[in-house]
Amino acid sequence: MKKPRFLIFAVITLAGMLAISGFSNDAFGQSGTLNGHEYVDLGLPSGTKWATCNVGATSPKEYGDYFAWGETKPKNTYTEETYMYFSDPATLPSSADAATANWGAGWRMPTKVEWEELKSKCKWTWMSNGYKVVGPNGNGVFLPAAGIHPGRELTYTAIIGNYWSSSLYADNSGSACSLYFYSGIYDMFNYNRYYGLSVRPVCNSVLK
Repeated sequence: MKKPRFLIFAVITLAGMLAISGFSNDAFGQSGTLNGHEYVDLGLPSGTKWATCNVGATSPKEYGDYFAWGETKPKNTYTEETYMYFSDPATLPSSADAATANWGAGWRMPTKVEWEELKSKCKWTWMSNGYKVVGPNGNGVFLPAAGIHPGRELTYTAIIGNYWSSSLYADNSGSACSLYFYSGIYDMFNYNRYYGLSVRPVCNSVLK
């Protein structure tokens, strides 16, 4: 017996909607784990693998913890007075890397160049609460708009995202390089090092 055409169309449409909605808050094409944390191979030229979650999160849609640059533990207040890292390395060492300290050897914060590679080599799609980022091979990750913690209160959640790199801002040692985004915009930015930002770990290749 032939199935009504409208029923077939409805099933196909529903499947498509579920597929799209599934990408809004999830990574897809998971490639493996390191120290119990998942990473995705996006097919990037550098070979860098990106974690599916932020440090402090247990799923891609969760915001996770916030860190001042060079500090390895979250805290309640992110001000110049509470800042505790006073060295000025061009790239953070593992002892001052929040990804390494919390997830173990092999994980680290991405460099400025690695964020720029993700920005230039991937397709970015705003999903109302963050960006779906799809690599050249079709695998992807989700970066939630986790906001920013510039003092005593977390602000702009679900509106903007701010992710540290491990790279110091060359023109001002009081700032470090980060990825900043909101709907329609994603670019590199320089924040005061004492601000609380998100950390999305990477593993494998190191681009400085």
